[in-house]
Amino acid sequence: MECRTALEHSRALKGKEYSSVELTRALLEHSQSCADLNAFITLTSEQALKQASHADRLIAKGEGGPLTGIPLVHKDLFCTKDVRTTCGSRILDNFISPYDATLVERLQQAGMVMLGKANMDEFAMGSSTENSYYGPTRNPWNHERVPGGSSGGSAAVVAARLAPVATGTDTGGSIRQPAALCGLSGIKPSYGRVSRYGMVAFASSLDQGGIMALTSEDCAYVLQAMSGFDEKDSTSINQPVPDYANSLSDSIAGKAVGLPKEFFTDGVDEEVAEAIRESISVLEGLGARMVEIDLPNSAAGIPCYYVLAPAEASSNLARFDGVRYGHRTFEYTDIIEMYEATRSEGFGPEVKRRLLIGAYVLSIGYFEAYYVKAQKLRRLIADDFSRAFEKCDVIVGPTTPTTAFPIGLKTDDPVQMYLNDVFTNSANLAGLPAMSIPAGFDRQGLPIGLHLIGKYLDETTILNVAHQYQLNTDWHQRIPEGYA
Repeated sequence: MECRTALEHSRALKGKEYSSVELTRALLEHSQSCADLNAFITLTSEQALKQASHADRLIAKGEGGPLTGIPLVHKDLFCTKDVRTTCGSRILDNFISPYDATLVERLQQAGMVMLGKANMDEFAMGSSTENSYYGPTRNPWNHERVPGGSSGGSAAVVAARLAPVATGTDTGGSIRQPAALCGLSGIKPSYGRVSRYGMVAFASSLDQGGIMALTSEDCAYVLQAMSGFDEKDSTSINQPVPDYANSLSDSIAGKAVGLPKEFFTDGVDEEVAEAIRESISVLEGLGARMVEIDLPNSAAGIPCYYVLAPAEASSNLARFDGVRYGHRTFEYTDIIEMYEATRSEGFGPEVKRRLLIGAYVLSIGYFEAYYVKAQKLRRLIADDFSRAFEKCDVIVGPTTPTTAFPIGLKTDDPVQMYLNDVFTNSANLAGLPAMSIPAGFDRQGLPIGLHLIGKYLDETTILNVAHQYQLNTDWHQRIPEGYA
């Protein structure tokens, strides 16, 4: 029962094969037995069973939609009313949100059942979920490996079949990278497609909420429910949301697939490169047409991102000072000492590193040299994509240059850690939709991800291409040993 996709569960619930309460209880018990993954920060068992009971009543009356009664887990960056929202940080360890994020509210209205809150890199700053105050999450495919980050807890939850769906956030690859390392489908929609209200900000011009699931089909249904304009979010786009599921079965014959030479470099592990080449062959077999394209400024995505994101973070995280909410130091003589001690105790090393970088690039004498130049470079990266999409409908390549690496391997080398997002962060800089889907395994049995980037507000095409690929491959059906 636990190993089904969200839509398979939906059909079983409507067919009275089992109830949402039975499914929810089984998944909660499964989650407790898998505590060694450290994928959860909070389990909301009592609330989940109440929501499941309500869903069963709707189903019994023939009401509700395709997601009614389906369990999910939220990344602990989304505010959840009367439930702890920690952002993986000591400074918010005991923060209880007084309201729901819009994304949380919409999925609850769709009838989904919240099992709990997933572990994550502190304030979404990281690529491995090793920066959490609550300790690292482990990859279900190999417990000595990272699950990716910052949404690594969400990825581990779905990969281990502790829930069929989990939300995540993506600032530079934090949905797609863990989806790739854990063998999942994960989509980051266009900037503005999903409301950011109630999603604790890291870098406001880059952050976007999204979803991880077992299939692109599940992603389509859940993304449909969470998307749409929100007047409470000034960055929300007032555009109609397409019926993503309606286009999944469309043929991709004749679709132009862009292959950027910059994504097929010597820095990509040979086993990853071979899996991507085989995936391209599958798409060609479905009638897609391969087109060579150039993204000449994509290599500058990492330095551009690591100027802009820390700059925005230094502003967004200024609110965590011990005055209004969250952790406050116990011993201080004046308010300045209280600020300093609270933030020193409350933030971890990676958050402090990025806040210092952000303050530096925004300071007098360096603003023009770093921040302004990075903004100009961001425009060049976006322009590269605009030109590329004149030739193609979707861009593909590897999601990550390697498979999941050992826990602790890169914690002392931040630059090597940052390079894990070399293929993903340019989509955030340009505000484009992108997703990762399973595309094979290396010799150590670790998953490999295929990366798809679409035109702005065209999630439909990448979901369609991903679904057609998954109809002709079985990588997404593989389950880590011990979790079937």
